[in-house]
Amino acid sequence: MSKTVLFISGSPRASSRSRAVTNVVYRLLRDQRGHAQLIDLHLHELPIFNGDPAQSELPSVQQLRQLAAEAGGFFIVTPEYHSGISGALKNALDFLNSEHFNNKPVAIAAASGGGKNGINALNNLRLVLRGVSATVLPGQFAADPNQIDDNGIFTDEDGVKSLNYLVHDLIAAL
Repeated sequence: MSKTVLFISGSPRASSRSRAVTNVVYRLLRDQRGHAQLIDLHLHELPIFNGDPAQSELPSVQQLRQLAAEAGGFFIVTPEYHSGISGALKNALDFLNSEHFNNKPVAIAAASGGGKNGINALNNLRLVLRGVSATVLPGQFAADPNQIDDNGIFTDEDGVKSLNYLVHDLIAAL
């Protein structure tokens, strides 16, 4: 199995709290593994999944599927929108299936502006990933809004340590 981790940043927004988490985890993955690929759903635009086989010919869909097929594991970060994952992330996952996730470890994290700090999105994400036969790690991370400053920088050192443990668990599972 490949040792490459596909990192999916699930926020469609240019500036988001989940991007702050994305930046920390992506750096940790690159520092520890050297083999990480990033799909940022703010930049990697996909059409709305409709099941039409013609969508498989689109370069953005082909790139997502190829990177997912080649990955040995995943790290997925989502914002929490109305107690669930972002529509952009759900749409991206709809283009993938169990062939991309079967027996591959997946670490998950969320960020939210509300008082629940992403826990509902994490529960939703676990459910969706179970539907594609992913092996979601038991640990997870939910960023609290006060861990991120007004410039979108993740500033909490204890949070960075928690994210580092999660990255370590993912690497060990590869």
